[in-house]
Amino acid sequence: MADGPAPKRRREEAAAGPGAPFPLGSVRLRRVLRDSAREKAAFVHGQVPGPAGQPEDAVLILERTPFREEEIEELLRAHSKLELQTRNDIYSTYRLYPPPELSEIKATVVYPATEKHLQKYLHQEVHLIRETWEDYKNITLPFIQSQSFSIQWVYNILEKKAEADRIIHENPDPCNGFVLVPDFKWNQNQLEDLYLIALIQRRDVKSLRDLTAEHLPLLRNILQEGKEAIRKRFGVPGSQLRIYLHYQPSYYHLHVHFTALGYDAPGSCAERAHLLEDVLDNLLLDAGYYQKRALTFALRADEPLLKKFQEVGRV
Repeated sequence: MADGPAPKRRREEAAAGPGAPFPLGSVRLRRVLRDSAREKAAFVHGQVPGPAGQPEDAVLILERTPFREEEIEELLRAHSKLELQTRNDIYSTYRLYPPPELSEIKATVVYPATEKHLQKYLHQEVHLIRETWEDYKNITLPFIQSQSFSIQWVYNILEKKAEADRIIHENPDPCNGFVLVPDFKWNQNQLEDLYLIALIQRRDVKSLRDLTAEHLPLLRNILQEGKEAIRKRFGVPGSQLRIYLHYQPSYYHLHVHFTALGYDAPGSCAERAHLLEDVLDNLLLDAGYYQKRALTFALRADEPLLKKFQEVGRV
């Protein structure tokens, strides 16, 4: 549930004011929150001078961008330096220094960052929770209702106040419609890490726990129209898509993830992702399936919801 569902996709939204570039050169490094070899990314806590000169916190996410096929030949031909590291029989490894124009790093900025943002990206232990329906009613739901999680950014997209030019597909039906947009984690330059999000039009469904047979038409629309829109726009067939919901979600407005099947997307792990077609089948078998069964999810050590489960001896 990350930073108490301040939404993941908003981590790229914040900069030093509308239209103003973030003062990257003024960042004072405080600490590396996490260094992920798998993601080829570093999560950094920095500070920059605020409007009154006081230091303000920022989170910088520095990611190596994926290789693009059309650049590989130039990379090999125009590298500035090549250093041999090891050699053994037919195997050898080198440190290759690419030319500046092929050394792109994607920099995502959260500014101003709160303590929740800093904790979100800090490396921490995680715990598995087995949440029964009674746990949901007595622990999780009251916790959600007690928090003030802003999802105005979702409403801005639905109302076309923001990101209107990024919409890939829209079904405007207020009950069974949705909007499909690229996730900010995907730069749309290659299909290997394709990532889109379907945001439902209605505002009364928070998560998987709220779904009943009433929502089958909505979910079918997302599955069928979403796959068709991606096939038409990007040429990726439905058989090469992973389509799923998170539980717990990062923000409490029902949304569905569409990722390339070959992409090891964050949050696609077994303890969090629920395939949309499985959700549909479960609701066809039992209209109240998600109000009856236990659901498993992981929580980080610092998350307030974990503390709620610990207080009642459920961890």
